[in-house]
Amino acid sequence: MRILVTGSAGFIGFSVAQALLKRGDEVIGLDNFNEYYDPALKVARNAILEKEKNFTLARGDITDPKAIDKAFKALTRLPTPDSPSPDTRVCHLAAQAGVRHSIDNPGIFLHDNIVGYNMVIEACKTYKVGGLIYASTSAVYGDNTDQPFAENHRTDNPISIYGFTKKANELQAYLYHKMYGVSCTGLRFFTVYGPWGRPDMALFLFTDALLKGQTLPIFGEGKMQRDFTYVDDIVSGIIASIDKNYPEEIFNLGCGRKEELMEYVRMVEVSCGKEAKKEYLPMQPGDTRSSLADISHAEEKLGYKPKTTIK
Repeated sequence: MRILVTGSAGFIGFSVAQALLKRGDEVIGLDNFNEYYDPALKVARNAILEKEKNFTLARGDITDPKAIDKAFKALTRLPTPDSPSPDTRVCHLAAQAGVRHSIDNPGIFLHDNIVGYNMVIEACKTYKVGGLIYASTSAVYGDNTDQPFAENHRTDNPISIYGFTKKANELQAYLYHKMYGVSCTGLRFFTVYGPWGRPDMALFLFTDALLKGQTLPIFGEGKMQRDFTYVDDIVSGIIASIDKNYPEEIFNLGCGRKEELMEYVRMVEVSCGKEAKKEYLPMQPGDTRSSLADISHAEEKLGYKPKTTIK
């Protein structure tokens, strides 16, 4: 199968591309290597992918029509849109991420996560791609207190720009399936962590501060809870979604366990062999105090079985 992975030099995109290449798929990567965090990390991830004979990088931005056309022509092997390409998929993982980053920079999120997403799903329609699998987020549940979060729970009360943009993606996917027959699967990720992760996420921020003897900022007075999901488990759910390619679906991809933030911190301390200095701070705007995924729908229809706990 030929698969276009947008955000292929990003944390999850890189891991997905590696897994697809390992099983023998052909992967076209699309990434703009932006500077949200140090591009050197993205360059290093991409260098590993480029060693694989079945990987092709179509460097560019998802909001650039020329870059989109180049990537989709490489995917479908057609100079112009023509006949259906059932043996192709688009795994759309490129996006601006980060709840707090979205509050400070709403325009960037609206541009990349809505305008860019529209470019991708429109190209899926135009080039008659076999299916679109796209990243959503647990942030669509907003301040919903009914847990564990299930796919049929209300998602019309977002508390961050990031969550709003991803809900907009889900609505557009539903519309494009109903109107144009595009097969779309949305995946709501829950706090993904693991090797080659983003340096702005808790695991790396905490570890870096601890090893440097700096104080760890603990938001929510240390009372926050999260469904932490290891990247390999997320990848298994993404690949199952690519293979199943349902006509129109949304799945939660989490670990299905709720962990205390302070237990997460304790695990970092144990791993580093030292205790951290801590400063307890109030909740930040856009953050939720707790998250927990109901993964029964993904278990039933994707065979999804997360295996890795934070310990």
